[in-house]
Amino acid sequence: MSRIDELERLVAPAVAEAGFELVDIELMPNPRVLRVSVDAEGGVVFDRLSELSRRISQLVDESAAAPNGHYDLEVSSPGLERPLRRPEHFRRAVGQLVKVRTNPGVEGPRRAEGVLAAATDEGIKVTTEDHAEGERFIAYGDIERARTVFDWQGALASPGGKGAKQ
Repeated sequence: MSRIDELERLVAPAVAEAGFELVDIELMPNPRVLRVSVDAEGGVVFDRLSELSRRISQLVDESAAAPNGHYDLEVSSPGLERPLRRPEHFRRAVGQLVKVRTNPGVEGPRRAEGVLAAATDEGIKVTTEDHAEGERFIAYGDIERARTVFDWQGALASPGGKGAKQ
């Protein structure tokens, strides 16, 4: 089990108990940063986030999964452009604009950008102009990284000036 998996198992119950959804955990080596991204229905409230941060810090510091030596903990919302790592992340993003980068050696271009048309148990379908059929299937195991893309032009053009391409 990787350190990220250990950290996820450690903090996920506290995140859920606080009324948040765990979106992602990253451990950045230089500088040493443990980044925990959470979300909540209706958005993230700062006061509740600071309470959660203290709880996560306590859990991590008392565990064997803690990074060696000094580390900085960042607990925040994932922002407008969200990382997509798990099948459930992709399922929630169906209909949104995404950018996907495949692992080296995967057939086809390494980058795909388009609307996420589907997310199955095996992988995703991205509607893209770069692919002959207009849609490209990418298995989850072939994805190096993926994220949603906020449509700034659409947001600025829409009444009220907000919104992502859905």
